Amino acid sequence: MENQLILDACIAELPALRYTPAGLPALDVRLQHESVQHEAGSQRSVRASLKAVAFGSLAERLARQAPGSCWRFTGFLASPHNSKGVVFHIREMQQD
Repeated sequence: MENQLILDACIAELPALRYTPAGLPALDVRLQHESVQHEAGSQRSVRASLKAVAFGSLAERLARQAPGSCWRFTGFLASPHNSKGVVFHIREMQQD
């Protein structure tokens, strides 16, 4: 089964870098996406705010970026252990 998300988004919230109990850098961010999508023969304005997380050297790199900067993020969706929502786990990022 495939679980891959590619999203062009801007960094909306960028809290401080944290560390897992194993000492791995981790960063929880909020991403903001805005676009126009084609659906059922018409154009639709789309806005989405999404929780995301990055680990390791990617988390350290993301922590150095400016809020409001826009990127292309690649990763997968997962539900935290005690939540009904989903979190975007970022594996790669490149300047949009």
